[in-house]
This record gives sequence, structure tokens and C-alpha cells, in this order.
Amino acid sequence: MDTGNNRSENRPSTNSEDYLWDRSGEPDPETHRLEVLLGKFRHDSPTPVFPEVVRERRWTFFPWRIRLFPALATAAVAVAAIVAVTFLVYRTKPTPITVAGWDVSSVEGTPRIGKKTISTKQGTSRLGIGQMLETDRQSRASLQADDTGRIEVDPSTRLRLLSMGSGLKRIALDRGTIHTYIWAPPGQFVVDTPSAVTVDLGCAYTLQVDDSGAGMVRTALGWVGFKQNGHESFIPAGAACATRPKVGPGTPYFEDASGEFRSALARFDFADSTPQQRALDVAIVLGEARNRDALTLWHLLARVDEGKRVLVYDRLSQLVPPPATVTKEGILRLDQPMLDLWWNELGFDDISVWRHWERSWAGTATPVREK
Repeated sequence: MDTGNNRSENRPSTNSEDYLWDRSGEPDPETHRLEVLLGKFRHDSPTPVFPEVVRERRWTFFPWRIRLFPALATAAVAVAAIVAVTFLVYRTKPTPITVAGWDVSSVEGTPRIGKKTISTKQGTSRLGIGQMLETDRQSRASLQADDTGRIEVDPSTRLRLLSMGSGLKRIALDRGTIHTYIWAPPGQFVVDTPSAVTVDLGCAYTLQVDDSGAGMVRTALGWVGFKQNGHESFIPAGAACATRPKVGPGTPYFEDASGEFRSALARFDFADSTPQQRALDVAIVLGEARNRDALTLWHLLARVDEGKRVLVYDRLSQLVPPPATVTKEGILRLDQPMLDLWWNELGFDDISVWRHWERSWAGTATPVREK
């Protein structure tokens, strides 16, 4: 194929264009002028041969970050190992169990829980179920349970924790004196003594037990229930009640009553008296009774002989008239609903609180300790 012929067929034939194409023909004056001006920059040497360049591969981000990768990877592995070991240790470690009981601290001297002594510098210890707390003549202690209350323990006292359930907190006071400040719901805190069961009804009280097992409760706030051997005594604030082994709780009274009133009542409750002496003591109590001593007379209704019950009824009616629905006949036969209605007229508290919790106290009475 003739390339020259092809060129000639594909373009116009002019001298100036032939010159630009293959330097044949006559050059254009302007073209010639440019050749002359640019000729001095002409390079006639052969094209140089360059050695092959091996390009080094580089990252597009900062080299110092690249150098950190190994260190970061090592740290990540170490952290993962620590987390794994910690998880395994704590997963297999048993969950601490809080022992039910009372926190005990020494107020003075060195009380003991079992054989362990507690000092004032030691902080608190724990009185668990079945353990015994004892103070000597020079020591005092304080017990506290957040959901129950606080107990101050005097010298020469021994008590035991019997139960610490959600519905019943129970201790036994063998001897000595305790001062209780209870904020648990009524009926949940119970103290066993050798001669009676003390039931808190939302109150503060002092309970004493001597070496013979005889006891005394004095209520400072609210009221307390005393129960044993079929005897029930309700002790409101300001009142007291004694208890004796084999007898149970006596008749509650206000301590500002006359000396004759209190002496006659003590004989009636605990002395081995003749029927004549008992009749005389009842007469003294009725004659010395004030309006607030209706507390004592209400309890006497169920404790005197049937022949004397009408005398107690008549005197109590003078001090606090019975409600309209309460009849003399009903009281003389000791109708419990009528007795409860009359109690509520005395102004101390609603006895239905006691009756409600009494149903859940079946079996709370402690066997009387034989001497």
C-alpha cells in the first residue's frame, strides 16, 4: 500500500502544509521565522537510557501509627486475659451470706458473745441465731437491727437470740435488764422470759428478770402484751406489770397508784392467801381505784371469783361506763367481744391489734422453767 498516495488523497495539496508534514515544499514565512528563533533550543543527542527504578511501598497514613500496632495488640491481649481471669474468679467465688441477727457493740466494759469478748474499740460484732450475749457487772452493750429496733443491755444480763425471721424476731432474756426501742410492726418482736412472753405492740419498754425467773415490765411508749398460762396482760405507757414463775403475768397497774392499792394487788396476784385475804385485797383495790385505774379493774374481771366479779363490774362502770352494746350479763359470763369493746372505751389502744397478732402467736408461749 502506498502511504504517500494515501496522504495525497486525504488532504489538500499545498506547499506550506507539505512542509509542516514532511518538510517538503516551500515553508510558510512565519513558520520559517519560528524555526529560526527556536532552533537554538534544539537537542540532537540520542535519548538517554535510565536504570529501572524500584518504587518502595509506603502507607498512606502516619508511620508512627504503624509502629504502635504491635504494642496496642499486646495490650489488648493482656486486658482480655485480665477480664477473663477476673470473671472466672468471681464466678466461682461464693456470694457472701449475711448472717441473720443483731449488730452488737460495747457501751462499757467487755460484753461477750459466747467466748468472744467485745471491746469499745473493736466496733460491732454479730449476734447470730442460737448465740448468747452476756454482760458482767462492769459491762453494758447495745444491739441494733435496722428493720426491728434497738436494745440497750444493762450489766449482769444474759440473753439469747432465738429467731430472726421476716415475721418474728425473738430473743430470750434469762436474767438481767434490757431497754427496748422497737420500730418493727406490732407483734413481730417477742421476748421470752422464764415466766412470761413479752410481745411488743409498737413501743419502748424496760424488762427485768431476776435470778429466780421473776420479771417486771415497764412501758414508756405504746403498749406491751404479757402472755402465759392463759393470762393476758396489756401494759400501756406509764404502767407496769410483774410476772412470776409457775404463775405468769400479774395484773397491770399504774405506778403512781397508792401504796395500799399496789400492795393489795401484789398479794392478790402472787401471795398464797386465804379466800378471806383475797376478798379483802379485792376490796382495797376497788376502794383505792382512781379513774385511770380502770386499767387494773378491767383485768380483774377475769381474775376474781364469780362472786366478786359483780363488785368489780359495778366499780368499773362508775369509772368508765360500758358501751351501749355491752351488757352486765355478758361481762359476768366473760363474753370476749364485750370485754374487748369495753377495753376500747378505756382510751389506751384498740385491742383488735392484739387479737389480730394473737392468732399468729400460737406456740409462742415458753414452757415455764421449773425451779
